[in-house]
Amino acid sequence: MSTQARIPTLDINRFTNPTSAEDRAAFVSELGNAYREWGFAGIRNHGIPQAQIDRAYDVFQRFFALPEATKKQYHVPGGGGARGYTPFGVETAKGAQYSDLKEFWHIGREIPRDHQCADVMDPNLWPAEIPEFHDVGYGLYQALDKLGSQVLAALALHIGLPEDYFVEKTNYGNSILRPIHYPPITTPDIPNVRAGAHEDINLITLLVGASAAGLEVKSRTGEWVPFTSDADTIVVNIGDMLQRLTNHVYPSTTHRVVNPPGELARQPRYSTPFFLHPNPDFLIDVLPSCVDADNPSRYPEAITAQGYLEERLREIKLK
Repeated sequence: MSTQARIPTLDINRFTNPTSAEDRAAFVSELGNAYREWGFAGIRNHGIPQAQIDRAYDVFQRFFALPEATKKQYHVPGGGGARGYTPFGVETAKGAQYSDLKEFWHIGREIPRDHQCADVMDPNLWPAEIPEFHDVGYGLYQALDKLGSQVLAALALHIGLPEDYFVEKTNYGNSILRPIHYPPITTPDIPNVRAGAHEDINLITLLVGASAAGLEVKSRTGEWVPFTSDADTIVVNIGDMLQRLTNHVYPSTTHRVVNPPGELARQPRYSTPFFLHPNPDFLIDVLPSCVDADNPSRYPEAITAQGYLEERLREIKLK
């Protein structure tokens, strides 16, 4: 059985521009069931032009090609990697012995500096060496934010909530666009993988245009299943915040980025996940519709999204 058949890829046009109410409802059911089983799904016909994605990757790759000293000017010590540049070998998967083999940049939501969340959402940094980084990077941020909202709307319907349930809970969410560079692996004895086995922190993650194979998803039986999507597909997975909110109805599935074999390891890998977060003051409290006799509440105490984020950032050594 192919991995594409095992982890479903669905056409979101059936939800955003449906041919019938029946097909829209069928999409909601299929998407929800995919997430119940895998915590992952591919989304195609998402409406983000390939040219826009290619342009973003070109800009991001040009940044990572800059001298190390130049890039480190955009690192914020003590900032937990929230904005700007995080150097190679800093982030470490929860419980892992070795750091991940990657460097990355963070683009966050742009909000007025007198906004109620300005104290926990820093202004973005932009590399002066690449003037178009802002427009291209934030343009992709906004496109993925919109797509993520569509996925959340479908999931809300699947668990018996109003379609617009998440709208006012994510409209100033501390979401992050993270261009990542995994440099070539030049020695055979590296003890760690490009990104260690982990679960994401946020509500959902949208991964656009990974330039090489390597993503693997852990099945319920413990098997590592490769998931390399087609060029026109964005991979969307459940994060820990949504797992907690839905009382594990939607599982936050363990995944990793492995080192490719042979000469492929000597090629760089680039990927750009978008981590969709709720508003910092959103209270993550188990939804009553996700509690029953067979699935009693696992989380008797609620926690704010910001509190949960800070707790997890400490665990992965970004704070």
